[in-house]
Amino acid sequence: MTAPLHEPTAEAAPSAAEEAAVAGAEAKSVQGRSLGRIAWERLKRDRLALAGGIVVLVLIVVAVLAPLITSLYGQEPNAYNEDMIDPLFGTPTGSLGGLSGDHWLGVEPVNGRDIFARIVHGSRISLLVGFLSAMVAVVLGTVLGVLAGFFGGWVDSLICRIMDGLLAFPQLLFIIALVSVMPDNMLGLSGTGVRLLMMIVVIGFFGWPYIGRVVRGQTLSMREREYVEAARSLGAGRFYILFKELLPNLVAPIIVYTTMMIPTNILTEAALSFLGVGVKPPTSSWGQMLSSAIDYYKSDPMYMVVPGVAIFITVLAFNLFGDGVRDALDPKGSR
Repeated sequence: MTAPLHEPTAEAAPSAAEEAAVAGAEAKSVQGRSLGRIAWERLKRDRLALAGGIVVLVLIVVAVLAPLITSLYGQEPNAYNEDMIDPLFGTPTGSLGGLSGDHWLGVEPVNGRDIFARIVHGSRISLLVGFLSAMVAVVLGTVLGVLAGFFGGWVDSLICRIMDGLLAFPQLLFIIALVSVMPDNMLGLSGTGVRLLMMIVVIGFFGWPYIGRVVRGQTLSMREREYVEAARSLGAGRFYILFKELLPNLVAPIIVYTTMMIPTNILTEAALSFLGVGVKPPTSSWGQMLSSAIDYYKSDPMYMVVPGVAIFITVLAFNLFGDGVRDALDPKGSR
C-alpha cells in the first residue's frame, strides 16, 4: 500500500468573532416586527400615499402658521387694495386677476383682497371643521358601534334603527334650517364661532353612523374569536373584554375610516359655505370664495380657479393618503 499524498488536516475552530456574527445573524433572522412597523414599511413603498401624506402635513403646517405666513408675506386676508381694481368694471387690473410679485395669486374683484392670504386663512376653516367633525363622528361611532356589536339583542336593534334614521336624514337641509333659527351669540361664541360649532357638531353627529356600522361589523366578528373566549373562560368581565381585547383590535379600521372621512367633511364644509350657511364674512372660506366667484367667472376666471384647485388638492391628498393607510394596515393586501 502506498501512503496518501496528503495527510488529513483538522478543521480550524471558528473564532469568537465568527461565532458572535453567526449568533447575531440568527437572532436577526428570527427577530419579530410589530404591526406598526410592518404597516410603515408597506406604506413607504406606496409613493402616491407618501406624496399625499406630505401634502397633508404641509396643509396642516400652513393652517397652524397662517397668521405668521401672511405676516411674512406682507398681505392681510381682509385688507382692501382698491388701487388694484379697475374702477369701471370692478375687476383686477393686470393679467391673470392681478397676479404680481406682491400678490402671488392675484386679488379679488371689487375690494382687492389678496387671494393667497385668504386661501391660507381659509385652510384653517376647512381643516378645523374636517378634523373636529371627524373626531366627533369617530367617538360616537366607535362607542355605539362597539356596544351594538358586543351586547347584541335590543341594544343592537335600537342603535341600528337610530343609524338607519340618521343615514336617511337630509343633512344639508337640516343645517340650512338650523342656521335660520340659530342665535348670533351662544355658549360664549358669536358670529363665525357659532356657525363653526354648529357645523362641527352637526356634520360629526350625522357622520357617526357610517363608522358605527363598520365598528359594529368588526365587533360582531371579533366577539366570537378564540382570544375573547379565552378571556371569558378566565373570568374576565365585559368591560375588560371591551377595552383590553376588542378596542385595540379596532384601531386599524378606525384609523382608516377616519382618514377617509376627513376629506368628505371638508367638501361638506365647502358646500355649506358655498350655499351661504357656513362661516360669516369677512372670515375667509374656500367655499365662500367659490360662491363669490360665480359672478366673475368670465371676467376674472382666476378668482374661481384658485379656491377650486385648493379644494381639489386637499381632498385628493387626503384620499391618496387614506388609500395608502388602508392598504398598509390590511394584512391581506398585496402591496
